[in-house]
Amino acid sequence: MSETVRFERAHDIVIEARAQDILDYVSNPNSWPEWIAASHHIDSPDKPLQKGDTFQERWHTRTGEAQLDWVVTERLHPLSWIAETDTDFIGKIVVRYDIHGVEDGIKFTRTVINPARPKPPTEDMIRRIDEEAAVSLANIKTNVESRQN
Repeated sequence: MSETVRFERAHDIVIEARAQDILDYVSNPNSWPEWIAASHHIDSPDKPLQKGDTFQERWHTRTGEAQLDWVVTERLHPLSWIAETDTDFIGKIVVRYDIHGVEDGIKFTRTVINPARPKPPTEDMIRRIDEEAAVSLANIKTNVESRQN
């Protein structure tokens, strides 16, 4: 069996909105193409998904397109949501959304975990992940806050 490496990267942003509105927005995969550049097609009910729900995502990669078959493994409303998919290119992907109250709003944290990548990401990959995450989180903030009015 070949060796693998665990990779985890978390990014957060403060959003001026109710915790449940943030979690409901991000846990409805139909919102993903609005804020994730790589996500371009979702096959899912148009609602926040619950534990046990499944959905499909078509995702742009640097080498083409991938179809990801997701399953929601946890939903603790309005505090957290976790979904997982298995891929043949980097193994399992786990996405986790966490909500925490802070003095100036709600801190939303998006964590992506690859429990057993075939090899570690390069520094350039990590830079791109961080840049894409900053754009995605800013999009979430804009989209959720604009719906508060």
